[in-house]
Amino acid sequence: MTESNENAAADRARELLDILDLEAVERNLFLGRNEQHGRHALFGGQVLSQSLNAACRTLEADSGKKPHSLHGYFMRSGDVQRPVLYEVERIRDGRSFATRRVVAIQNGEAIFNLDVSFHVDEAGMEHSEAIPNVPRPKQLEDDMARVQELVASGVEDRRLSPMAGRPRPFEMRSVFPLGSEVWGQPRYWNPVWVRFRLPVDRSDQVLARSLLAYASDMGLVGASILPHFDQVAQRDLQLISLDHAMWLHTDVDVNEWLLFHRTTTWADSARALCHGSFYSRAGDLVASVSQEGLVRLPQSE
Repeated sequence: MTESNENAAADRARELLDILDLEAVERNLFLGRNEQHGRHALFGGQVLSQSLNAACRTLEADSGKKPHSLHGYFMRSGDVQRPVLYEVERIRDGRSFATRRVVAIQNGEAIFNLDVSFHVDEAGMEHSEAIPNVPRPKQLEDDMARVQELVASGVEDRRLSPMAGRPRPFEMRSVFPLGSEVWGQPRYWNPVWVRFRLPVDRSDQVLARSLLAYASDMGLVGASILPHFDQVAQRDLQLISLDHAMWLHTDVDVNEWLLFHRTTTWADSARALCHGSFYSRAGDLVASVSQEGLVRLPQSE
């Protein structure tokens, strides 16, 4: 990967950390700035992560409660040129659990809403599904470097996401190398190793879990295209996240490689259901995600 792209990616990571530092407007109101990198509409992961961050900031710092469950709906496309107002409703504060509801607002209208549940750490039974048997990160090529190689060799594959190869706050190494023969085969899963590009204090679980929420929307709805790689190109489709559910099972370390195992289980009526699991390198299941997306085919002329 070129030095300029490495610097641009590091800048994206710094920008994400900066916009997660929300401005407190009132007791339950926060103002968020947006990423500025050529998009016209807000990235859903940004709004999701800022909404979670706003909810976390309404809990007492010594409460011991951490977000474990998020359920949100994307209702309108957001404008990158306008800040987002996050209004938090304090639904409940109990001894073990707390609940918050967040509405993200632009132009006086809700663009996203999120319900967040918090829980204190408790002892209990432990089990988790085993990590898939895939190559480790050191055995794989960086996605940005891979796309640069394809471009340099004159390869233009319309099946690649428009975001493929662009600098992102997270390093990404796909198990199926982008643009390769095995990558282009129809399938139902698309695992990728991810790691945040800048140091983050592991004890700051508000920030770490907010960053993981951002990552959970990276390419998830795109998994719906996998079984149809021999029929359509992603660039010809309209892909929109409709809702997003996430369960955070344990503390997160975004500076270590995490396997984001993305799958799709269903598609019909211009909608598709996709799922994701985040595993640590040690094989622990860190978080689970489910998302329904709008997948519209090209309109025939």
